[in-house]
Amino acid sequence: MARSLRLLLAAAAAVSGFKQFSNFKLPSIGGVKADLEARAKFGDKKLVVVTGTSSGLGRKTARALVRTGKYHVVGAVRDVDKMAVVAEIEDFDTDRFTAMECELNSFESVRDFCKNLDAWRCNKPIDRLICNAGVYQPSLPYAKWSADGHEQTMQINYLSHFLMISLLMPDMVRARDPRVILVGSVTGNDNTVGGGGVYPIADLKELEGLKAGAKNPISMFDGYNFDGAKAYKDSKLCLMMTSNLLHDKYHKQTGISFSSIYPGCIAESPLFREKRPWFRKYFPVFMKYITGGFVGEEEAGLRLFQVAHDPRCAKSGVYWSWNGGPREGRGAEALEKGGQITGGGGAGGGWDSIYENDQSDKVLNQDTASDLFKYSTIVTGAEWPPANQPKSPCPTLKVIGAITAYQNKKEELKRMKQGPGMVAGKGIVITATAAKAVDAGSSVLLLPLRVLQRVLLGKLPEKATSGSFQETKVKRRGGLLTFWRRQPEVVEEEAVVAEVEDELDPEVEANQRLRDELEEELRAKIQAQAAIDGGLAPPDGDDEMAAPAGELETSR
Repeated sequence: MARSLRLLLAAAAAVSGFKQFSNFKLPSIGGVKADLEARAKFGDKKLVVVTGTSSGLGRKTARALVRTGKYHVVGAVRDVDKMAVVAEIEDFDTDRFTAMECELNSFESVRDFCKNLDAWRCNKPIDRLICNAGVYQPSLPYAKWSADGHEQTMQINYLSHFLMISLLMPDMVRARDPRVILVGSVTGNDNTVGGGGVYPIADLKELEGLKAGAKNPISMFDGYNFDGAKAYKDSKLCLMMTSNLLHDKYHKQTGISFSSIYPGCIAESPLFREKRPWFRKYFPVFMKYITGGFVGEEEAGLRLFQVAHDPRCAKSGVYWSWNGGPREGRGAEALEKGGQITGGGGAGGGWDSIYENDQSDKVLNQDTASDLFKYSTIVTGAEWPPANQPKSPCPTLKVIGAITAYQNKKEELKRMKQGPGMVAGKGIVITATAAKAVDAGSSVLLLPLRVLQRVLLGKLPEKATSGSFQETKVKRRGGLLTFWRRQPEVVEEEAVVAEVEDELDPEVEANQRLRDELEEELRAKIQAQAAIDGGLAPPDGDDEMAAPAGELETSR
């Protein structure tokens, strides 16, 4: 048992070392100098970037991070002067906190922020990126637009963070435990009462608005008319979907942990500053005493801090939530759960009330997430690294790989020769005859290798050469090397049918005729549909031929 454990630990260390070695670069004089400057500026502290630290959740999270003494926090804020006042009130140590301007209403400002950050941090890698900033404009009867012409809620909450991640992520791979944390919401997760029981419900539909550019006058990603409350919920849905997709694409390659969180309903947050006075007065009361989902800014900040700090939260691809603490008068069910309301997100419960929450079907929809990522990349101009797995630095692999790549390219060119079965790039063509094999010959340079391959590997087993659904005849070529080179001669299907026709019993013959008839019918319908798509009318009196291809059904 102990020996097995040692082997597992050794394997884990090897994997970790392999990832680190895959990013290895020879040090340069400039790089060494930058490393020394970063060491002098930050010491052993981790570097954390948090958006929206001048108020609400971001402010309390920054305070929790700074007070540990283990982090240097960069607050990305719109108003640096306001942030300076907040930092003084919160008694932020200037050796542990730096405010930098970043207007999320502008892609240019996001790019400038990332450039300034890169220059300021010397060669220090970013350990944490917390995408927290957001706006909520539920009372507006019309959309407000960003500097780039996008609806403000979607750009501030989602698009600008999407761009920021793409700009900062490549260098985060140098950190030992890098994490990207996106603040989601129960309102974007419609498998809960808060997300699926309160109108409007987050729903990106077919992303027709985003596909059209999501630019003035297109306000909503789904392409329909503006709804401020729905825009906020849609933005949170986008953030959670993006977190999952980044995990799928980049976690194994980069080692970066991608996660989203719901810290609970911060009913007294400045996020609700655009709501009417009566709502701001009574909504916290409702959340405290009716739903039990209320959580204060202080505790919510500690929860977001926990996901950035707790070693347990290094797990990637997770939507973190908190159960909340004991409640009185909640009945036997609450007692059975130790007084906790699963998914309630309310105050209390402490450090250990965190858990991996379930996500809705919409959040987990990979097809929509893929489209969201694709068109958000186009809209923002983001550039992402290739989603490739680390490759072994072994010199043998590089040499063998180069030879294999050459051979593969040569064989692919052979396969691209014109032939009956060659339909790539031309659409599907149905033919009753089998494709004839194309033998383009072999390079004289590789003839000795082919001979050696045949001698060393031997003859193919019968199972490898049998099992074809069409008869083949092998014809030997004349010449010195006939023992290693053979060309399969594919017989026309009609000829095969003619040879065995006398041997077919009535039932088999009837099935053969049925297959032929179905094939002819299917071919005719596809040709008719192609004529319609090309602007040609189908033959008169043949309405059936005009049926959409999606409605065609055949059975064998």
